Amino acid sequence: MTPLVHATTPGGFLLVLAVILPVCAVLAILACGPRHAARIAVVALAAGAAVAIAIAAELVTSGAALTYVVGGWRPPLGIALRADGLSGAMLAMTALVVTAVGLFARVQYGLAGDNGGGRAQITFWVMLLALWSALNAVFVGEDLFNLYVALELLTFAAVPLVCLDGRAETVKAALRYLLFALVGSLLYLLGVGLIYGQYGTLDLSALSRLARSDPALLAALALMIIGLLAKAALFPLHLWLPPAHAGAPAAASAVLSALVIKAPVFLILRLVLDVAPPQAAAIVGQLLAVLGAASILFCSVMALRQARLKLMIAYSTVAQIGYLFIVFPLAGGDGTAPWETIAWTGGALQLISHALAKAAMFLAAGVIAEAFGHDRIADLGGFGRVLPLSAAAFGLAGLSLMGIPPSGGFVAKCLLLTAAVIEGYPWLAATILIGGLLAGAYVFRVIDKALAVPVVPIAPRRAVPRRLELAALALAVAAVLIGFVPLRPFGFLQIGRGGLAMAGLP
Repeated sequence: MTPLVHATTPGGFLLVLAVILPVCAVLAILACGPRHAARIAVVALAAGAAVAIAIAAELVTSGAALTYVVGGWRPPLGIALRADGLSGAMLAMTALVVTAVGLFARVQYGLAGDNGGGRAQITFWVMLLALWSALNAVFVGEDLFNLYVALELLTFAAVPLVCLDGRAETVKAALRYLLFALVGSLLYLLGVGLIYGQYGTLDLSALSRLARSDPALLAALALMIIGLLAKAALFPLHLWLPPAHAGAPAAASAVLSALVIKAPVFLILRLVLDVAPPQAAAIVGQLLAVLGAASILFCSVMALRQARLKLMIAYSTVAQIGYLFIVFPLAGGDGTAPWETIAWTGGALQLISHALAKAAMFLAAGVIAEAFGHDRIADLGGFGRVLPLSAAAFGLAGLSLMGIPPSGGFVAKCLLLTAAVIEGYPWLAATILIGGLLAGAYVFRVIDKALAVPVVPIAPRRAVPRRLELAALALAVAAVLIGFVPLRPFGFLQIGRGGLAMAGLP
């Protein structure tokens, strides 16, 4: 019999609000017409950010996970929403990035002299809000089939953002992204079917108590994880990401690179830590770490070779995602629960700091392209004199990617490096150090151009208001401020984890 593991807690209704508020905003835009789209979106951004803050505050106050049982029907008949510390951190980070991107887009679209009535603008606002709802549904979802639905909504909101400008090359990139995403969804759905046939429930908390080492579960987890890897663009399944993220408008690239690929990573983390039996989790963790290390090294070199700024940032995204997968063999090697280890904290900080830094970089690159009409690195000598705030944003975000103190990326990589040494993984420690050096090489290519003094000063194609640069700068500063998190397992990330019968890692 499936154990009853969920009951609505005080504040649980906030999880419902986090999912449906963006949907209500989409309906309001469709009902009120395109000229009101930006205003409705800004109100929704403020309301959604307030809900995310309220959820984080409730988690801190109660010290326990928030849960909401939809309709009062407990799993397996009904579905439940649940937010622990990691989910709360993801909701808050998503709200911050989406709000900053929305404010950036509002200023950028205003420069075009269109009052929000253009097709691209309307599509952007609708898809941004739909994407936000889908992300929140992934972060609080407890039912594997509902998580599949949320992933599909995420894909169908993200794909139009890739080809928002309608150019042939971006449409081609969007179709390639769609193909990878649909294959990933098919594999995930096959795994869901196997699990339901074996256990009669799709609730993650229930599965964490029922799961045992049997062939059906192992096959299901293998299918689901491979499908999610295709969506997360981990090497060698990353081929769709660089053209898709580099070709999209800057605001869309920021959301895609910072948030969308984090959703499948978040689910892989839950499947491996919460559902997989210990022996299987150990093997999967080793394989994921190998792919993560390959992703760091190969895609960092590819980033170094790119001539275009946005392509360089896109390859950097694939490289930085690799750090999230080397967490698995480092968490809980001495029998300690994974969420009580420094590797867990390091991985979570990497997930959040990378999102903030990468969104800042793409927005800064968007300002540069808006000002000069291109993003060719070789032709950007002295751009820091024209766009000092964008150059500063790129530099601060670069600190996080390189792992330079006091940035959040430094704390994350320092914790992962320490865990690799303690747990006896010298090859992972070497990968982290080499990855940092390669990141420094491609970031300094751009910083060098920003500080250069060309013989013929670079002239902007059009004037860009300072307020367009502020969103990127704010995100970059936030990526640095995360570095002040204590260098030890962060208590907030452990909220709600102890109540699950985790399989854990050896």
